[in-house]
Amino acid sequence: MRLSIITPTLNPGPQLARTIQSVLDQDFGDMEHLIVDGGSTDDTLELVREYDHLRLVGDGDEGIFDAMNKGIAAATGEWVYFLGADDTFADDSVLRDLAPFLASDYDVVYGDVQSTRFDGRYDGPFDATKIRKRNIGHQAIFFQRKVFDLVGLFDQTYRSHADWDHNMRWVLNRNIRRKYVDRVIADYADHGFSSINPDPLFRRDRLYRYLTYGRGELSTWMYLALWGRELAGAIRRLDWPRFRRALGLALQS
Repeated sequence: MRLSIITPTLNPGPQLARTIQSVLDQDFGDMEHLIVDGGSTDDTLELVREYDHLRLVGDGDEGIFDAMNKGIAAATGEWVYFLGADDTFADDSVLRDLAPFLASDYDVVYGDVQSTRFDGRYDGPFDATKIRKRNIGHQAIFFQRKVFDLVGLFDQTYRSHADWDHNMRWVLNRNIRRKYVDRVIADYADHGFSSINPDPLFRRDRLYRYLTYGRGELSTWMYLALWGRELAGAIRRLDWPRFRRALGLALQS
């Protein structure tokens, strides 16, 4: 069982060394660490070349989710995990503790992250209701590679919340076998890209996307109630493309 750890970088500064060391400190049999660089002009590339075990991927990219998609394409492991360039594993035994779950029949295994942004630990098990309101930190999630074949890659339409869009897809897919592990996986840096960059397009589309992915998972009553909310929102804002899109959902259901 091989694990691919993917770290997107763009001028991450000295904290990248801590991230790399955090991976090296893990006790796990077969893993690779990919650095997907977006064109750093600091000393990132020199630092990466100091470590023989690292794989440097990419010659520039179009943002963090493009880098993550490139990492998936380059990964050779059955499991894929994303660790930010300023994030670290919570402690040295994370992967050892997760190994039995990764060796099971689950498609997604996830736990918690901790961060000053969340005033501690975030955020327990997720279900179809919770994922509509809150996102899962991607530093908490381990994916079987085949999950990306089943639900697709990260949608780069969304600048900073493509991970939320992606998480809705697998949480609302009854064919994806998932397991929550009551454990902190990573320390999440509060100044990461999605923390400080708004995504107004995803905010507008979130309910529509949720209804699209959840058509077979939500009760009829819940689906209709949320559909009515989406339709009313479009009318209130005089957003006629959104209105027509909402009507299209009704025709498909």
